[in-house]
Amino acid sequence: MDILNELPFTFWPLLISWLLVFLFAFLRPQRLLNTFLLLFALLISVITITARFGQDAPEVLFLTLLLVAVGLLSAPALLVMNGLTMMKKESRSLPNLLSLFLGIFVGAGELAVLLTVILGFSGAIEIRHVYLLLFVGASVFYFSFLILIFVLYMLFMQILPHRHNFNYIIIHGCGLLQGERVSPLLAGRIEKAIDIYDKGGQKAKLMPSGGQGEGEKISEAEAMRRYLLKRGIPDEDILIEDQSFTTEENLRNCKALIDQREGKKKTALVTSNYHVYRCILLAEELKMKCTGIGAPVAAYYWPSAVIREFAAVFSRRRYLAITALGYLLLVVTPLVILYSLS
Repeated sequence: MDILNELPFTFWPLLISWLLVFLFAFLRPQRLLNTFLLLFALLISVITITARFGQDAPEVLFLTLLLVAVGLLSAPALLVMNGLTMMKKESRSLPNLLSLFLGIFVGAGELAVLLTVILGFSGAIEIRHVYLLLFVGASVFYFSFLILIFVLYMLFMQILPHRHNFNYIIIHGCGLLQGERVSPLLAGRIEKAIDIYDKGGQKAKLMPSGGQGEGEKISEAEAMRRYLLKRGIPDEDILIEDQSFTTEENLRNCKALIDQREGKKKTALVTSNYHVYRCILLAEELKMKCTGIGAPVAAYYWPSAVIREFAAVFSRRRYLAITALGYLLLVVTPLVILYSLS
């Protein structure tokens, strides 16, 4: 294991260089790329630190990989359990069953990898079938890794420090209960906005945003305005936007209202934590400078919501192209080369 003893000298410069790249990228903290950079830095750190154990390095590395394997194997079970919880506490709609389907998908991929190892090395199946199983496993791993990156980014966003001295605080709406009552999900967003408003010295304008959807008696913005008034917020500090029906319309209409007003325009976007990144993407497209701030949601609701947001973000043209290119380079091409050499 001499190579392991040499690794610290090989990886320390790479680790330091990569950490510097990450710190430079952190100048724009609300970017998904930062999570890729952080994970790569962690990977180099694990290899570098493991190598410092000298003769014990193989055992330490094995235990580290074992912990990772346990986490990977437990993921499908946890996702399936979450899906069953969603069925019990929410409706059986497709969006609420996403964690269940993802658990089955990841479990199938892990089973394919396990069969590849067991049957492939034993020679029990033909080589072409080995590569077919390996292709399934690699495909599942690739897309699972992208989802993991997205999940870690959502968590990362929650611990990022942010300012409180905003001039405008946009509150993104969502469906109402009985057509006029604020739901717990929406109440979480409003309470987060009030917290920022209070910490900023109550100098900002709170901007409830959302129109009147089908079957609703009042607009989402009006329902939020009534909630804010009950919480003691002065009416003059509330600026409603009640004509939008999508997140993009929320932002576009709020931007128009802000642009009409004079003075400083430091803006916060407050929404549920899983929804922050898509809001930031849309805001950037609208040339709107703002800070995304996430409100917490119920733990059981979070996995399916994040998966739904992942699908919405990665179905956008730019992300779809990058994902397809990565799949071609990292999954398809290596397997084709290996198969041709076997």
